[in-house]
Amino acid sequence: MRMMQHAIRLMPNLNRAVALIAFMILCVRCDTILATEQDGNDSQIIATLRAHCVKCHGANDELEGDVDLLRLDEDSLRADVELIQSLIDVLELEEMPPEDEPALNPQLRTSLVAELNAIMHEAIAKETIFARTPVRRMNRFQYNNAVIDLFDLQCTVFTLPERMMREHGNYFQPATGKMPDHVIVGSRPLGKSQLIERRLAGVAAFPQDLRAEHGFDNRGDHLSMSPLLMEAFLGLGESVTQSPDFNATNVGIWDKFFATPDSENDSRGEIRARLEPFLSKAFRRPIDATTLNRYTSFALQELVRGTDFTEVMKSIAGAAIASPRFLYLYDQASSSDTAETINDIELASRMSFFLWGSLPDETLLNLAAKGELHHEDVMNDQIGRMLQDRKLKRFCDSFPAQWLQLERIVSSVPNPDKYHKFYFAKFRVSMHMMLEPLLLFETVLIEDLPITQLIDSDFAYRSSVLQSGYGELASGEKVDSEGSNNPAQLRFYRVPVSDRRVGGVITNAAVMTMTSGPDRTQPITRGAWIATVIFNNPPDPPPANVPSLDEKPTEGEEHLTLRERLAIHRQRADCKGCHEQIDPLGFALENFDPVGVWRDQYANGRKVDMAGTLFRKHGFNNVVEFKDAILTEKDRFTRGLAGHLLSFALARELTAADRPALDKIAEATAADGYKMQTLLKQVMMSEPFLSKTSPK
Repeated sequence: MRMMQHAIRLMPNLNRAVALIAFMILCVRCDTILATEQDGNDSQIIATLRAHCVKCHGANDELEGDVDLLRLDEDSLRADVELIQSLIDVLELEEMPPEDEPALNPQLRTSLVAELNAIMHEAIAKETIFARTPVRRMNRFQYNNAVIDLFDLQCTVFTLPERMMREHGNYFQPATGKMPDHVIVGSRPLGKSQLIERRLAGVAAFPQDLRAEHGFDNRGDHLSMSPLLMEAFLGLGESVTQSPDFNATNVGIWDKFFATPDSENDSRGEIRARLEPFLSKAFRRPIDATTLNRYTSFALQELVRGTDFTEVMKSIAGAAIASPRFLYLYDQASSSDTAETINDIELASRMSFFLWGSLPDETLLNLAAKGELHHEDVMNDQIGRMLQDRKLKRFCDSFPAQWLQLERIVSSVPNPDKYHKFYFAKFRVSMHMMLEPLLLFETVLIEDLPITQLIDSDFAYRSSVLQSGYGELASGEKVDSEGSNNPAQLRFYRVPVSDRRVGGVITNAAVMTMTSGPDRTQPITRGAWIATVIFNNPPDPPPANVPSLDEKPTEGEEHLTLRERLAIHRQRADCKGCHEQIDPLGFALENFDPVGVWRDQYANGRKVDMAGTLFRKHGFNNVVEFKDAILTEKDRFTRGLAGHLLSFALARELTAADRPALDKIAEATAADGYKMQTLLKQVMMSEPFLSKTSPK
């Protein structure tokens, strides 16, 4: 009993009822379980619980949560897919039992995972219910893109500071399948100069949408519409069409929509002919006769009053982009409470908002209207077309920066007395750092490289400032120090990476800096970043009453290494469980100082100790071996990245019902050499992407 109570205290990152069951399954020795006599058709899991757990831990006063092990049977286990998923996770990731408990026999662990997976797949297949994405408005990034595409604007609507990388020179040409050897880019911290671009005068952006925890800024449950914001959108639509820059020069559809017709003999017919395709594109579905008549009647009434034709059409356009049909993303109600296939119109929007962050174009809408888009060959062709369109840059401007959590680099402020090279003139090296992983991601996508390049790349894009910052780790390839004519535009060159300590996103200087404090590295933060970003397994937040480790050693701790200081900090029972999982991930990067520069020892002369074990089975003694361990587990990385992409595509948090689809996505991607575009295609061909659960 005391051992069980102690073990439960060491598992803060699971629901305690779930953790209780998981531990009771795992703590039994293999030889005992294999000798268990199973009753009837009971599974190995249930038999294990009945034989070894409920006798001591089945009394109601011993339980926490809603799980009663005395009544747990095959049916109740099958009915709780979230519980099954939790059990699979702790088994697969070898998070249980704790390190100071007897290890589980590998053969038994594999057997239990297989049985739990079979139960989960059977339960989901019987009644698939995917989580519902609520009706949601466009976020600011999507609104900007949608208005540009609707009017074919030759400028932007308003400047978006959340776009971390600025493209100079239109280097992004996905149809070529090749990134250029050097690019000119800018970054947000370069200041207001990066916000100078052609845009509609007099149009003010609405507030930036915040990211969900461990998620993205397009999450449906975060994109509500308050009355105040609705009023702002009404004014925003009018300000767009009434901007002095909203004219024939900047509006690509001016002649076919806003310009006065040569003949006004059939005004009604002319207006209907212009409104039907425009409203169909704006509302992302064929326009119904009632709505078309309402807009047409308004236009005719205004013309009768003597209003100028162009101004009438501007008023209609402004009203259209303020309409809920334009602002809201939604699926039509389902005919049942379980999942069903989305229709082609919904599929067109789901595809376009995923890859282009905007409205579907005429090609997608026409195929959807014909009912052809859902055909596998047609959809596959359209995905290929979309991946070669320049609008794919919007995906690169949104997903990778959020996936990598790069916004944290903006607020990183290393101690200028200790890391003075981080600062130069009025800028920081971070403005160069943040661009390297983004350019790597774009290259992997455009050139359809294996996603393992994100872990351990053999090339990088570096500026002269960044290359010199890596010091001894930098490739021998010389980077031209010549910049562009504009000091706020940075020239990056593609260089080979021969030192595996720095290739990929994990050991990138931006990640090392943003996961450090002003004076020291933060292994716990780095470990949590690896767990969240690379393996899509975010740890729970620490208990509220746990003090953080001081930036500087307290008196008497000056001689200790950071690992030794944290060992003292983690003595609390409610801290130990999480530390066992994330500390090895964080200390694996400890050779990189708070600004990403390599070091072999601390300032006190003590040697950096970064050795550890990944998932309790892959030992490593240096960061290259750590990368090798991750590559050994590349299927877990593939599945984790697939989960991030699917969550981004569906604008919702994933649940246990999505698990079989993630398995299929990862398997298909692995079978095609782990290629990035294959992963994206598999996400879009998956059952959750093609389904909805939207009961009336």
